[in-house]
Amino acid sequence: MLVSARRRRPTRRHHQEGDSAMQLTMPTAVIEGTRLTVMPFRPDAVIGTMGLPTLLQLVPSPRTEEDPRALKYAPGAVRRHAEVRGLVQRMLKATQKGRNVTSYASYIASGVNGDHGPAWSTPPITLWLDGQPGEVSEELVPGSGIRTITVVPGTPVVAIDGETQVTAWHELYDDPGRFGTTHQELAAVRLPFELYFGLTVDAARQIFYDRNVEGVPVAKNLAMSMDQRDIGTRIAHLVAKRVKVEHEGRVVSFDTLVQRRKRQLTKSDPALITLSALRVLVITALHGRTGLALTSATVHEDKLPAGVEPERATQRLVPLLSEVIRRLYPHLVARSAVSAPAVLAGIGIAAHQATGWASAGRPLTEEELFALLEPVRWERKAAYWDGVAATANAVGVLNFGGGAKDSGGRVADALLHPDTEYGRRIRGL
Repeated sequence: MLVSARRRRPTRRHHQEGDSAMQLTMPTAVIEGTRLTVMPFRPDAVIGTMGLPTLLQLVPSPRTEEDPRALKYAPGAVRRHAEVRGLVQRMLKATQKGRNVTSYASYIASGVNGDHGPAWSTPPITLWLDGQPGEVSEELVPGSGIRTITVVPGTPVVAIDGETQVTAWHELYDDPGRFGTTHQELAAVRLPFELYFGLTVDAARQIFYDRNVEGVPVAKNLAMSMDQRDIGTRIAHLVAKRVKVEHEGRVVSFDTLVQRRKRQLTKSDPALITLSALRVLVITALHGRTGLALTSATVHEDKLPAGVEPERATQRLVPLLSEVIRRLYPHLVARSAVSAPAVLAGIGIAAHQATGWASAGRPLTEEELFALLEPVRWERKAAYWDGVAATANAVGVLNFGGGAKDSGGRVADALLHPDTEYGRRIRGL
């Protein structure tokens, strides 16, 4: 028997009953968004950690936001984020900050891959939420302050400090294979952060200023002297530890007389040489004259002279430069010209000729090198050093402020060529 497809139309009463039966109670207390576990350190700021994918979702790539073509077709939330970011951040494009991104990404990838062991770090990222969290939970552990906050989708979150790092993480995550890692490894990364919320744009700008201006930046040479992946720093430490000297009636390691915290010595400083100056000696001994351009650059093992392996460089330079320091120790105690970076650079260039891998100039034996250094008048007097490593004022007071790059080559010429004008001058002839 066939059943007719025509159905009886429901009456208005059926509609009303059906509508009533199908109505659902809507949730009133659930706030959707990204939930973060945090601990407050002031009423409008919290700290915590988050997974890398969460960070990249909350904070879009600054590079994308500075690309007019990409931004034109980006979702409205990204365009809104770019507007807010522009109020409190500087540009990446065509700046040193932007040029550092790829090298920073490479460094991070090496750390993630375990290449640096535990000796690597990235600073916590400072974020600003333009508004209030959608929800703040009660304490998860009574008395601990630990709770969750929810960031509502579409609410701009801007990195007001650490943006170069955020951009590097984006670049790394966009193409992990380029940096020798994988999405799986990156997904396991957790990043420390601090998050400010409920602040005005002016307050966020002030935090940006304070973080970038109020803190005194570390001098580049000093920072480099702390880099244990820099071969010059490593060898400088080994040289300082190898040399033993009699100082103030006691035999001590020369390492105790090296100033690591400052770039320059003061008259009252108990140290005899700065680590950055000792590193200048190492770099110029390693590379010769070309090392002058590297005294303020990081020198990793891939920048060694052709055919020189790290082990060979260390085995040759440590004993050679240790003997140089031992012989010059009395002049260092006397606060003579020998502690000036320009003079140490010249000595390093001369020592390079005794390494066995110098590609230009006359090779020297150790005895020949020390014979060149022995008759030099190291006293800080204009008669010896004016025009060579320093400049003298009207009353003959020397200023060695020119530095290794400016004067190191002249010092080397004076040391290596005793019969020249400068060679005779520094020997008091």
